Amino acid sequence: MSEGVSDMSGLLAHAQQMQQQLVEAQEAIARTEVSGSAGGGLVTARVTGAGELVGLSIDPRVVESGPPAETAEAIADLVLAAVRNANHEADALRAKAMGPIADALGGLGLPGLSGP
Repeated sequence: MSEGVSDMSGLLAHAQQMQQQLVEAQEAIARTEVSGSAGGGLVTARVTGAGELVGLSIDPRVVESGPPAETAEAIADLVLAAVRNANHEADALRAKAMGPIADALGGLGLPGLSGP
């Protein structure tokens, strides 16, 4: 077998291994839950690493805090802030988990896939 074919076989095997690692990392991210909160913990949102909202808790003190219209607006604002915070945490989780894989793919000479 020529050296070029052997190099290509090795590159393909390495690419398959990287693809498997990518799939495993994506599955692990999708199973992992992170949370974000707002209002000093009065509202907490839980999302998966894939960004799916899976839980929301609202402290009863928020509901009892004032006139209904103002309370509803405050709850909506707190929920939005908590979900945004949770999604920020999910973004950080994905970046941390996928960083080594992107770096390795960038090492294969694929443009745009290397780390910062």
